[in-house]
Amino acid sequence: MLPESHVRLGVNIDHVATIRNARGSMYPDPVEAAILAQNEGADGITAHLREDRRHIRDEDIDGLIAALNIPLNFEMAATEEMQKIALKHKPHAVCLVPEKREERTTEGGLDVLKEENKLREFIKPLSDSGCRVSLFIAAVPAQVEAAERVGAAVVELHTGAYCDYYYEQNQSKYETEFENLKNMCAHASSIGLEVHAGHGLTYETVSQIAAFPELKELNIGHFLISDAVFNGLGNSIKKMKELIGEARAS
Repeated sequence: MLPESHVRLGVNIDHVATIRNARGSMYPDPVEAAILAQNEGADGITAHLREDRRHIRDEDIDGLIAALNIPLNFEMAATEEMQKIALKHKPHAVCLVPEKREERTTEGGLDVLKEENKLREFIKPLSDSGCRVSLFIAAVPAQVEAAERVGAAVVELHTGAYCDYYYEQNQSKYETEFENLKNMCAHASSIGLEVHAGHGLTYETVSQIAAFPELKELNIGHFLISDAVFNGLGNSIKKMKELIGEARAS
């Protein structure tokens, strides 16, 4: 059993595939990156199979399912195509995210409140198959409560705005967003949801989020892959895990 202080680190390997696809080559292999991350202490692997296959491809999911001994968190849009793929593979977890073709990366959280009926029907077969379903949402009370109503087991709070405000040095908005995340982490936990967080987190921004006592998991990708260019993926994962551990211990 892991101690209560432990926060799991999920490593998102999407942008290893981004580099591969930039040249249309077979390398670097995101499955190889996932295995390396697993060996260096990652608690899980996250991969987002987008509708346009801009980074992760279908064969990558096949490879990840075959290779990993740690949980796979399969990020996807709430579409019939993606539901079929998830039901075929039955990953440990499915995280539903908003998706637009023109965006560079996932922008904002799901509007669960607006799509409540659709999402309730969409989630049920995934949950029945054994997948833990997570919804990627903004730190807003109505969205947290709607996530519980539609049958999600987990919410992943979007930390992108918090990180942006930190680097923009917009102190007032940074503090407001931090309080929103802190309060919604506690609120979600109080109504029976497991709480994760992610998007844009770096060495400078992770510690305050990791310190939330209700938080169970952080999913981090772009920064770790970027830092790995200079320091190696194993070293980047170890440093991030150290910062997360120190934040919880303090």
